Amino acid sequence: MERSLRLTEDGSHTLYVDKLDEPYHSTHGALQESMHVFIKQGLHTISKPALRILEIGFGTGLNALLTMWFANQANLKVHYHAVEKYPLNRAEYSQLNFEQCLDDIPDGFLNLMHDAEWETPVQLSDRFTLFKEESDFRSMNPPGNFDLVYFDAFSPDKQPALWSADVFSIIRKSTRPGAILVTYSSKGVVRRTLISCGFNIEKVPGPPGKWEMIRATRI
Repeated sequence: MERSLRLTEDGSHTLYVDKLDEPYHSTHGALQESMHVFIKQGLHTISKPALRILEIGFGTGLNALLTMWFANQANLKVHYHAVEKYPLNRAEYSQLNFEQCLDDIPDGFLNLMHDAEWETPVQLSDRFTLFKEESDFRSMNPPGNFDLVYFDAFSPDKQPALWSADVFSIIRKSTRPGAILVTYSSKGVVRRTLISCGFNIEKVPGPPGKWEMIRATRI
């Protein structure tokens, strides 16, 4: 997959996939989009001392980095399971400037995440354990009992098969009743598919550049 480095409006980097004509993050700001969608509307809404998080689309590692940053600040213990079919190579992830855009994250943590061994749990801090699964979302095999899902696949317009009932059904089976799923999309087809797979839907304010997004609760 050919990817090129781009600068977004908040000064943070993203990657652009020419074949899909699609960036990994919002061009209005990669950092502020991830912080709003996955941390503010997802992680901040769950009050538990320990969480199991499933991320669909590890990508640049930004969501995982922000989660570890928040977990360390909030004294929260996180087990983070990320699924990714096309991992970045070192030449790509070593250029990303996320750590320079955040306070209290030592340089090198993003590289540690990307360099971490696949298919095995790796403890990156006292509060954060990362497990990376290299897999297509449709054939992933995550364990159960997740409390929170970050659904960060490429857009449903570009890759509709990734937003399918097959994928959402796997996610439902892998989550606890009451678990939260957040995604930047608010498309009607996504809402209807989630409902058909056993989720209640809530439309909440979106990040800059988007009017609204989806927060879903597993029934």
